[in-house]
Amino acid sequence: MEWRDEGVLLSVRPHGESAAIIDVLTAAHGRHPGVVRGGAGRRLAPVLQPGAQLDLVWKARLEAHLGAYTVEPLRARAAAVLADPLGLAGMGAVLALAGYALPERDPAPDTYRRTVDLLDAIVAGEGWLPLYLGWEMALLDTLGFGLDLSACAVTGATEGLTHVSPRTGRAVSLAGAGNWLERLLPLPRCLTSDAPASLDDIRDGLRLTGHFLQARVVPAHNDRPLPAARQRLIDRLVRG
Repeated sequence: MEWRDEGVLLSVRPHGESAAIIDVLTAAHGRHPGVVRGGAGRRLAPVLQPGAQLDLVWKARLEAHLGAYTVEPLRARAAAVLADPLGLAGMGAVLALAGYALPERDPAPDTYRRTVDLLDAIVAGEGWLPLYLGWEMALLDTLGFGLDLSACAVTGATEGLTHVSPRTGRAVSLAGAGNWLERLLPLPRCLTSDAPASLDDIRDGLRLTGHFLQARVVPAHNDRPLPAARQRLIDRLVRG
């Protein structure tokens, strides 16, 4: 078995004396782990930095095997955000959450494209927070847990949507909320319109996506906790 693809390096860990096991998000093969011989050595270790864009060739005797990668660097990203604490936290959250949530070997080309665009925006250093919020929303949708923000679950209205039901993931208008208002999650206007997103909108949006990641994605992963990297990003946003 053999294929060639391009991918984002999500994580790397040592394997034996000199090899490494990498987890990559690829364009055509989804999230796919494999061994890199010499990956912990002097030549390849600087290449295998999380966030790097790689040209990959994967080989295995059988498709179900872990297999081995040969890699060539296309673009490094980690060094560009080392002096940017928020960007570093954002990149860490993207890589960790993708590695946590996406199933192995399940092609998700839209998720791949969004991830590459988001990482490049983080490296550019400006305007990436709304993209990150949109990335988490799209991730929920890809995993089958997408939110329905098209109309009020109570009145059917398509305007004036202000909240989301924490149980159903459906939007609710202020008029439809009634006595349930305090139990609902705030819906940032930027998620239902072209309105620019304020920092408060981003925080509210990530509380919204965080609720459904915890309520729906975590149980689907045998209650394994969400990556700490996501919480580090939230903490940094809260501190401003």
